[in-house]
Amino acid sequence: MDTIATTVLAASGKSALATVAFVVVGVALVGGLIWAFRLGAKIRSREPAPPRPEEQPRMPASGPVREESHGAREPNEMPRPEDGERLTPHELRPTGSRESDEQSRPRWNPESGGSFGSGGPGAR
Repeated sequence: MDTIATTVLAASGKSALATVAFVVVGVALVGGLIWAFRLGAKIRSREPAPPRPEEQPRMPASGPVREESHGAREPNEMPRPEDGERLTPHELRPTGSRESDEQSRPRWNPESGGSFGSGGPGAR
């Protein structure tokens, strides 16, 4: 839509009220944008300044803090009801897994080919 042609057509004498409406709406939009910008600047000036480099958190002398729990877990078995009815959610265990009795991590077997499609000999 050609805005200049629309403005010229609106100001062509048949509708002087439309021209005044265009000007009023334009001034109101510009005034609203200026007001919103000034309000945002005022709010931002009240916020605390970002921390200086010496106020930034520092890493402990002992190094980064990490979770040291690396235990192996295994799934809980689904309990079977004695009466043959289905179990409701409140009858199930609260978690889906438990700590495994076998805590050693599985290692790569040099005789296997690795992941699927790696070109190794596959299962023997």
